[in-house]
Amino acid sequence: GVHEVDNRRDSESEESEEENPAERNMIWFFSRRFQLSVPKLASRRWVVQELLSDLLRVSHNLFSDSFFPVLEPVIGVGSACEGWSPHKEEDVVYCMFVPLKPPRGHAFHLEPDSTGEMPQRSMRVRVELVCTCTEDQPDQNMLCFLHHSEQELKRNQVASLLHTLCTGPYLDGEKIALWFQTFVISAWSMMPQSRRYSMKVLPSCRSCKMKLMKASGRSLFVETVFSVQQGDSDIFLSSQPTEAQIPPSTTWLESYAVAEAKFFRHVTMHAPPRSCHLKCLRLCARILEGSGLSIYALKTTVMHLLTLIPLSEWQHKYLLMRVDDTMRYLRCCLEEKHLKHFFFDNEDMPREISLPPAFQGAQPLNLFQHLAQDPDAQTEALKKFDDL
Repeated sequence: GVHEVDNRRDSESEESEEENPAERNMIWFFSRRFQLSVPKLASRRWVVQELLSDLLRVSHNLFSDSFFPVLEPVIGVGSACEGWSPHKEEDVVYCMFVPLKPPRGHAFHLEPDSTGEMPQRSMRVRVELVCTCTEDQPDQNMLCFLHHSEQELKRNQVASLLHTLCTGPYLDGEKIALWFQTFVISAWSMMPQSRRYSMKVLPSCRSCKMKLMKASGRSLFVETVFSVQQGDSDIFLSSQPTEAQIPPSTTWLESYAVAEAKFFRHVTMHAPPRSCHLKCLRLCARILEGSGLSIYALKTTVMHLLTLIPLSEWQHKYLLMRVDDTMRYLRCCLEEKHLKHFFFDNEDMPREISLPPAFQGAQPLNLFQHLAQDPDAQTEALKKFDDL
């Protein structure tokens, strides 16, 4: 099913028999002017997912006797995995979340982080040792971190996670990134992909960024971001800060990327076969270039509109109308200095997206809070927007 949806989404043809000729010419003009043909995202996304699955398989074999975090199957997030990247094909970054679970004898506890002055909500992940003596099927080779002596542990067992990738009792995003980067460099020669690509790990202190190069000179950029799931919801904590300011390495930021990817999958399943919502996002992203408005504000706007306007109204022939709706909605939000975050207290949320209980009835975050606090910034933002 997923393959079919992806193929349908990526092979969107440009024309439609129902549009009137003037409208069709307009859409054709925009498509050419803004290079709107969607890059071949699906096929390259499968290459990336397969690569990371292979890497994780090697890591499980390599680290099975140690107490590093357990790396769960990857989740594709961000615009390239939602099917619409705003970038040119050669600049697309395929972003993958790797959820971390605690190894045997350890537990993760999420604590609100009071130190961070971040625009996003942030937490710390406290690592605690738990008793393994009383487990139903105790691991014969494993000593209990709590009930064996320091000497026995030192002599017979590798270090606990607290002594490797933590700072104090907290999981450290920088140490995890460095550990994973080192692993990728050493494991690359064992990978089947190493015969087709040469690989370079690019500098990054909180994630693992890879550049894969084919002999033909074509490149593929992959970013692996480490994450911790909040309960069993679709909201995760991410190792990678999105803002310019970098929080302490034990601060993990709340990320809605998995829920967003799930929302776009939901829309694709329920929208008309040649829905224009992805092209609308791509076109608006191109129009807004240089306006100072973030891609995230645009994406939030389109997500709101996808729940306000029936999906039947997103047929390809309505593309220019939907672009117009998007720009008007953004203009209103700029005027009111208020753009409501999509995942907080939203009655229109599709049922299959799982949110933490605290999100219901929570005070929604305002993505334009900075404009509310600074009238000059709002005036400037409106002027730039109107100049477009």
